Amino acid sequence: MQEFDALSREQAEQALRPCLDVPRWIKDITEGRPYGSVDRILQAADHAGAQLTPNEVEQALLHHPRIGERARGGHTEARLSREEQAELGITTDIQTQLDQGNAEYEERFDQVFLIRAAGRSSDEILAELRRRMNNTPEQESQEVADQLSQIATLRLKGLFS
Repeated sequence: MQEFDALSREQAEQALRPCLDVPRWIKDITEGRPYGSVDRILQAADHAGAQLTPNEVEQALLHHPRIGERARGGHTEARLSREEQAELGITTDIQTQLDQGNAEYEERFDQVFLIRAAGRSSDEILAELRRRMNNTPEQESQEVADQLSQIATLRLKGLFS
């Protein structure tokens, strides 16, 4: 934490970008330094994440692969996404259901289905996908923002562990 607090603004922004590539979120976290503890920076991340706007959510979704698909590339965000989905244990049957569910979701909401995969099973993710198909666009927008915030906080926590 002390090392992060001592980074230049540009270095801190670079360190935070893979957690959530939303300039306002990155700025809020960077400008809140020094934190002195992981708990304090995680609280700041939760607070900043709770204020995600629809435009920020849309921007952030551009960097997230479909659930069940491997993120491509060697950049940090792609690596983190692959790690988060690695423990899902996706069988051929589950992959087929995810592919179908992703297509239906994208048709309904015109965006990629986003969920915090870390700590969830593939069955839980499928159940959430099906449940969220019943959301109104407004409800789903709020759920996506919440999932993005959870992902960002988990990734940030990972930076300090």
